Amino acid sequence: MAANSPRRKILIVEDEPSIRNVLFVLLAGQGCEGDVATNTDQALSMIRRNRFDAVLLDLRSAKQSVEQMVSAITELRPSLVGRVLVITGEVSDTSTLEILARGAVPHVPCNRIMTDLWGRLQTLLSFAP
Repeated sequence: MAANSPRRKILIVEDEPSIRNVLFVLLAGQGCEGDVATNTDQALSMIRRNRFDAVLLDLRSAKQSVEQMVSAITELRPSLVGRVLVITGEVSDTSTLEILARGAVPHVPCNRIMTDLWGRLQTLLSFAP
């Protein structure tokens, strides 16, 4: 990212402090500003009040289904359509995987955050590689 480019602001929705901290540090290292919500109610309130370039949504932090949460986010901020990246643990629930695939919601498994996160964000935010 060029030195004079505005910093991208990313909302991290994660209830686990250690993962939240890793995400925050990874984003800062890439010149992005991270903001944190520990649950989906707080996240929706923040999205209502602030502008974000993308949302990293932990699947387990969501009180609602992924489909409902992504819908609520994009209803509040249409600019976030296609800019929600779901962070998943080991997903064995086939209906959750089908929802992610059907909605074309990109996701990164927790065990691949370090290797996959920045590439996924580049795609979502249309950064040049």
